[in-house]
Amino acid sequence: MAKNEQILRIKFIEILLKERKDKGASYQEIEEYLEEKFADKDLGEDLRFSKKTFERDKKAIAEILGVEISYSRKKNAYYISDEELERSQDNVFDNLLLVQAYRETKDKTDIMFFEDRKSRGLHHLHGLVHAIINRKLISVRYHSFSMEDEKTVVLEPYALKEFRYRWYLLAKEFTKDASDSPDLGVKVKAYGLDRMTELEIKNTTFKRKKCDVAEEYSNLFGIISGNGHAPEDIILSFDAHQGQYIKSLPLHHSQEIVTDDENELRIRLKLCPTYDFKQEILSYGERVTVISPESFRNEIAGEYRRILMKYAN
Repeated sequence: MAKNEQILRIKFIEILLKERKDKGASYQEIEEYLEEKFADKDLGEDLRFSKKTFERDKKAIAEILGVEISYSRKKNAYYISDEELERSQDNVFDNLLLVQAYRETKDKTDIMFFEDRKSRGLHHLHGLVHAIINRKLISVRYHSFSMEDEKTVVLEPYALKEFRYRWYLLAKEFTKDASDSPDLGVKVKAYGLDRMTELEIKNTTFKRKKCDVAEEYSNLFGIISGNGHAPEDIILSFDAHQGQYIKSLPLHHSQEIVTDDENELRIRLKLCPTYDFKQEILSYGERVTVISPESFRNEIAGEYRRILMKYAN
């Protein structure tokens, strides 16, 4: 694992180049920026930086964040392209920072307070990634929350997706039907890693069928499939206070601001109003109003009527 000083360096470099995405920054500007940041005595780290360490840091940023830093001779500046910014995964690096902070404070129980959670099944990640990359069938004992008993399933693993601190395997149940064709495409189902046991990676490979997971989930909120429903324009109105949170952490990548004033934040989303999204809207209570479509507005209103009836009895 990278040392704490290097973790801080590459995080600061990433922040600077994201802030200056239009013009980038020269090596000297990067060095001066790091000197300013490391001058903070609360940081508790001394800066060790040179052109040689910068090359190592660029490599580390590519390996950890999946972001390539480019150089423009014309501007004499390093920069991160718009395409790289769109692909960047800040949460991966944030998790690395958490691990580093945990290592520093593990003997000091009154500094960092983590939520108590059961295992999320993350010990399966390495094996599942291997199976996905190498197109290996897997066998697992799986306990669905909708079923009382566990069962053993053989799966074709396609991808991994996170939602609400849980990780899910997106996979298709394996069948020996000879008519299955890689060109027909496939709808994957989500399997929670925390509900898996007895993972076995088989020697048998499978023919990966057409499956664009990113495209399939681009119009969804959460992990539940849209079941073929077309995405809809959804307009929501939040009170001004809640609106600050919605602006700082958008509900969906399609979020657009329609109105933003002292009374409300009104946004437009384009997605399928699945069960996961409905539960998200209900969690905001009186702070949100569904403006349209009427069908979704009526669905939310119906949920509130059922809730009121439960408390009225």
